[in-house]
Amino acid sequence: MGLLAKFTIRWVKQDLEVVGEAENGQQAIAQASALQPDVVLMDVRIPIMDGVAATRVICQQFNSTKVLVLTTFDDDDYVSQAMRLGAKGYLLKDTHSDDLAAAIRAIHKGYTQMGPGLMEKAIASPLPSIPTQPTRLPPELAGLTPREREVLCSIVKGASNREIGEVLYISERTVKNHITSILSQLNLRDRTQAAMFASPFLSLLT
Repeated sequence: MGLLAKFTIRWVKQDLEVVGEAENGQQAIAQASALQPDVVLMDVRIPIMDGVAATRVICQQFNSTKVLVLTTFDDDDYVSQAMRLGAKGYLLKDTHSDDLAAAIRAIHKGYTQMGPGLMEKAIASPLPSIPTQPTRLPPELAGLTPREREVLCSIVKGASNREIGEVLYISERTVKNHITSILSQLNLRDRTQAAMFASPFLSLLT
């Protein structure tokens, strides 16, 4: 598995290989384009273009590359912005090397990885442009069908596809189809981002 890192990884794990390094966000994007790594380890506070902005570009332009933010900062805004912009995980640099290696493998497989307490920060931090208590749905959410809204509400509440299907009396395959449609309409990458985006509007979706 190829990795692009902001800093040199001093340890080597069987299936993990550092294929490139970058000193700033622009370099990270250029390296991601040239090397097409499976996973990018992204710091937050880097010069020229910060890691959050670079994450947005990489996630938008390189669908096969996944971003894992690895930083010393657990600021609520950094966590929520990085995840909303497409990062598949957010860990702190004091994460043990074995745990980091496991997280990289999990992200490569499509899972989301968050350090202890960071998921709560990501969900609790509101989007800057969205009021704390919104009174109306944004166009993206207003355009969902009633069934898609039901599915999205269940996702926000943490229900699995099986649980959603049981509650709504539909098959898991139908649930997956609804989720695919929801993500497409909201222009989001996965259900974690969908939950973060829709959470402030939960009362308006039901």
